Amino acid sequence: MSEHFLKVKEYLLDLEYQIVKEDPAEELFVIEKEEEGISNLVIDCEDSIIIIEGFLIDLAQGSAEIYESLLKKNREIVHGALVLDESGRKVIFRDTLQLETLDINELEASINSLKLLMSEYSNELIEFSKA
Repeated sequence: MSEHFLKVKEYLLDLEYQIVKEDPAEELFVIEKEEEGISNLVIDCEDSIIIIEGFLIDLAQGSAEIYESLLKKNREIVHGALVLDESGRKVIFRDTLQLETLDINELEASINSLKLLMSEYSNELIEFSKA
């Protein structure tokens, strides 16, 4: 277990996230704070970076209009981006940060970016999942 993994765990606890899964061997956490809309957010410590990923929706059917909207929304996201998985059907929030210089404010800002995205864009995401 690396010192970075322990530092990230301390930050998550300080920010009052519930750690629902922890895998020290993989240096991975799954966190939630349901009252803030955070559920099954994956925090993965990989070598020199931390990867933050959260599944948002399944696209019933992709279209050029939906993909264009997702790309345009990326321009407004403060930290992180909307990405598609390998199948092109799952929309995921993803951000990466440097572990070496990570501080609690950076981690909090990244997660807050996801919360802001969900508060502003959730209706559109729901519609995309039905299209």
